[in-house]
Parts: sequence; C-alpha cells; structure tokens
Amino acid sequence: MRPLTEDETKAVFEKLSKFIGDSLTALLNRADQQYCLRLHRCRVYYAPEPTMKRAANVQRKQLLSFGTCLGKFTKSNKFHLQVTALDFLAPYAKHKIWLKPSAEQQFLYGHHVTKAGLGRITDATPQYAGLVVYSMSDTPLGFGVAAKSTLQSRKADPMALVCFHQADIGEYIRSEATLFG
Repeated sequence: MRPLTEDETKAVFEKLSKFIGDSLTALLNRADQQYCLRLHRCRVYYAPEPTMKRAANVQRKQLLSFGTCLGKFTKSNKFHLQVTALDFLAPYAKHKIWLKPSAEQQFLYGHHVTKAGLGRITDATPQYAGLVVYSMSDTPLGFGVAAKSTLQSRKADPMALVCFHQADIGEYIRSEATLFG
C-alpha cells in the first residue's frame, strides 16, 4: 500500500472528473472525515484516513484490501473504474441516464443501450461524456459513455445506440461465481 504517484493521480482524477466533474474535492474532503486514495496491487482504494492508518500496520502480503476499490490500473497504466465505485460516484454524477425496465436486464448482461431502452437523459449531455446509468426507480446500475449527445439521441431512430456499456452491478455478481466457484 502506497500513495499514488503524480501520473497515477492524474489518471485517476481524469477518469473520475469524466463522471463527477468538479465534485472531486467533495469526494475527498467530506464533512464526516478525510478520505484518501491509496494503491495496492494495481488497485486504487478509497478509504477514510483512520482505516488507511490501521491498514498500514499490516504486511503487504497479508493485506487483501481496505476501504473501497475505485478501480484498477491495467498493464499499460490506464485506469479503469470498477462497479464498486458506483455508490460513491452516483450522488455526484454530472450526467445521468435512466433506463426503461425492459432495458435494465440487457444492460446488466453487458449490452449497450439503444434509444428504445432510454427512459430519460440529463439535458445538455455531450457526446462521449461519462454517464451513471440508473433504473427508473433511481437505483444506480452502472457506468456508461454517451454514444450520442442529448439532442442527437432525441432525433435518433429506436435502434440507435445512445450509451456504451462500461461497467454494471451484474459484472460484480458474474465475477463472484468465478472467484469463489
């Protein structure tokens, strides 16, 4: 476990700002306590400072995880968000998309969202912006990238893609079977 380097911090903040914009400071400097980002085994963890200090007393080989895993670095040093970050990023989301109940299952299976499955989308969403995907009952389902802007998606045909799938809560459930089975 170690603090992020300057390049790693830049990569993480760029990815997070794609989804939550200028709310990065609100994510780290919360009212209840200070939070920090730490790297352990190519994964970036988001943890309160007291938890991080307690985890520092454990040997690296013995430490499995601490806090919440926001994402991981690939071998080519690109940062990928994981679905475990959804609960922390959803309240600060800049652009949101709501899916119809018929499209929720398809999204959770890893498919892109078509206009036929689009329930609502926030106004002024630009193309290729980071989206937090919600069900119509305001339950966060995952992350996506806008395939079309808000205006383009309104004029598109029903089978046109409006959101590219990036991560979903079904991904966590699917990987659990391979981890423990």
